[in-house]
Amino acid sequence: MSSHLPQPAFVLVRPQMGENIGAAARAMWNFGLDRMRIVAPRDGWPNPKAVAMASGAGRLLDEAILADDLPAALEDCSFVFATTARPRELVKPVYSPEAAMKLAAQKIKAGEKVAVLFGPERAGLENDDISRANAIISVPVNPEFASLNLGQCVLLTAYEWQRQTQEIADEVIELGKTDWATGHDVEALVSHYESRLDEAGFFFPLTKAAGMKVVFRNMFSRMPLTRADVQMLHGVMRQMVRWRHKDDPGGDGPENGSGNAPEK
Repeated sequence: MSSHLPQPAFVLVRPQMGENIGAAARAMWNFGLDRMRIVAPRDGWPNPKAVAMASGAGRLLDEAILADDLPAALEDCSFVFATTARPRELVKPVYSPEAAMKLAAQKIKAGEKVAVLFGPERAGLENDDISRANAIISVPVNPEFASLNLGQCVLLTAYEWQRQTQEIADEVIELGKTDWATGHDVEALVSHYESRLDEAGFFFPLTKAAGMKVVFRNMFSRMPLTRADVQMLHGVMRQMVRWRHKDDPGGDGPENGSGNAPEK
């Protein structure tokens, strides 16, 4: 059964190739849409090529509403968008996909039924089809090559629907099995490095040492370090020190352990 989530119906008007119908179903299901209507498909219905192309989205095809003509497909809809890239003589408001799906979400929330029309592959929607729509969706594509594949157009519109109806994070960082380093972790790391660099004579001349340490500490504060990063950097410094003393019987050699924390 179709989901009960509020959503627009995507209406494929006289689609020509079963593969494109299947691609449209797959694109819809990628973004949680499952209300497909098919108007007078050229090669009849059902279409095995559509099923093959739909892959895991075959359920949408099983539940798709088949209509003989466009008026029958739109009889329960109160607001209709038509997708087209070509200028038309008809006077209608023209929306970007983003703005159109924002308006669709508002209307559906208010209890209206919304449909989006997608035309046949060869030439898109005809003026007679568009005359039945309340508004046009126009994708800002290259004017010298404005034709979009049916599946591509459905994908773009479905993506914008999801953007307008769900909270989508602009950036997510997967931490895996670690966590962000705390201030204490970073402080211990900087102190570890400062002490060893002091021993190596890095902060020279003495008149500039204080400023160099501020710059050094500031470098670490700019890094989005995880605890795993901190442990690795501790280990790097310990191993460098051990390598320096590897031939010194009294030094801090490898036999003393690998270490991932500052020396006591």
